[in-house]
Amino acid sequence: MMATEIKGIAASEGYAIGRAVILREEAAPQGITYIDAGQEEAELTRFDSAVTAARGELEAIHARMLEDGREKEAEIFEAHLMLLEDEELIGAAQEKIRGQRYKAEAAMNKAGEDVASMLAALDDEYLRERAADVRDVSKRVIRKLSGASDSDAMQAAAGDSKSKSILFAFDLTPSDTAQLDPSVIGGFVTAAGGRTSHSAIIARSVGIPAIVGAGEAALQIEDGKLVIVDGAAGLVLVDPKDDELARYEALRQQAEGKRALLEQFRGKPSVSADGHQVELVANIGSAQDAVAASEHGAEGVGLFRTEFLYMGRPDLPTEDEQFTAYKEVAEAFGHGAPIVIRTMDIGGDKELPSLQLEKEDNPFLGYRAIRICLDRPELFKTQLRAVLRASAFGELKVMFPMIATLGEWRQAKGLLEQAKQELRSANIAFNEQIEAGIMIEIPAAAQMADRFAREVDFFSIGTNDLVQYTMAADRMNPKLGYLSDPLHPPVLRLIDQVIRAAHKENKWVGMCGEMAGTPIAIPILLGMGLDEFSMSASAVLPARALLSRLDRAKLASLAEAVLDLDDAEAVRAYVEQQVPELNP
Repeated sequence: MMATEIKGIAASEGYAIGRAVILREEAAPQGITYIDAGQEEAELTRFDSAVTAARGELEAIHARMLEDGREKEAEIFEAHLMLLEDEELIGAAQEKIRGQRYKAEAAMNKAGEDVASMLAALDDEYLRERAADVRDVSKRVIRKLSGASDSDAMQAAAGDSKSKSILFAFDLTPSDTAQLDPSVIGGFVTAAGGRTSHSAIIARSVGIPAIVGAGEAALQIEDGKLVIVDGAAGLVLVDPKDDELARYEALRQQAEGKRALLEQFRGKPSVSADGHQVELVANIGSAQDAVAASEHGAEGVGLFRTEFLYMGRPDLPTEDEQFTAYKEVAEAFGHGAPIVIRTMDIGGDKELPSLQLEKEDNPFLGYRAIRICLDRPELFKTQLRAVLRASAFGELKVMFPMIATLGEWRQAKGLLEQAKQELRSANIAFNEQIEAGIMIEIPAAAQMADRFAREVDFFSIGTNDLVQYTMAADRMNPKLGYLSDPLHPPVLRLIDQVIRAAHKENKWVGMCGEMAGTPIAIPILLGMGLDEFSMSASAVLPARALLSRLDRAKLASLAEAVLDLDDAEAVRAYVEQQVPELNP
């Protein structure tokens, strides 16, 4: 007799064998509870404190995602942070407390369910899935009101099992999924959800096999049952027989074997099949990330997001604090490894008490990054002195974000020279030849790349924002997802223009956007002549393996051809047809 089968939607590929653990849903506040007249302000204060605490947790998760190079997943929690500012959600809850004397928990639950139910009733699948995000944010605030935390909930779910567990639940929130530990949780199965749900996206990024939309059958599993999750087929086997266990164990080991093949590229140079060498480096957010990136085989750092030194604290980081952080990153890789340090990239979209930034209607186009630094030169020079001091301990380079004009570059370079002179006067050592470059993320800078290339030491293309600004499409807007593809020909044309302009002046070009680690894009970028690819640490070995199969000379014509195609879909189809090495 064969095992019982449960069919669902394949959300994240892979195979897992383990014991079932049932994740019980948190009980929502029952009914409407009220406060006494005159207690409204005190209850509002309690509610606001919970929202602030929830915001702190979300900022920490968001930061961790970025530190891990998981920018797509970080955007999910950016959206959650925006929900904490939403009048239809938070404003509605506050009004229920103020006007109807709801207790805070009841107000948050009712406001959340109102918005979530409205989204769940829409025809658009993507928007329906966002109901889970609203409920996630609402539950987070309610947990803070009760003094509980995410970790409490997940620890209760995972239990004390020493072997890997398979989680079964009605649904998993993005927050739940983000905290899953692959060393403990082998996979998960949910009754609800779709492939575009945020929990599914995070599962794929973590590498945990997952099945969603499995229906009520997923909730009938008994705790402790032996199960197999086939994430590729969207299949769960309950009480598998010996032959089924053997077959899936072989499939699991085969998948692990493919991962093991990547190990032969650890510590090796990043060289194409025809002998062209490039640099594969990592995007990081802390010294701890640098250690992990080095262990993953990265040759250095293409983007150190220094804004994390400023976040989650009431004051500004001192020069010594920053110097120590930058020095530790350099030491994590050893002498000679390139370390590109991006100066503070912060704006009105992030709540930083120490900077007292005003809220903006459109912070991504507002007072941010280099615009703040040039407006507050002492703040900027503190960071520049710290970078310069650390440059005595490694191959550090400094990069200015959000540069739109030559005037901004020249101002920033002038302040760097001032910082150098201040260190000289104090007899403090630094690398006099430190390279200074800019991020190309604004189309205006890309169009002026030939002029910038005469003055800067290097470019690093930030494709996440370059795509957003080129296509005039907010990457946080789910209805505009089709415009957020970096393979759109207008974006590729700008990238090609930047690389050509830099090489004409004998300057090197890197890329620190998500595109740099995307397999379908690597042949195009290699053909264009990109010198440095900066990506999440986990993408380094797969990228190096792909590079080893590609012939750069042959890809030059491919890179030219895609510039004349109509759209991203045509580019993707063309590359898949022309580059069989993508699927060895």
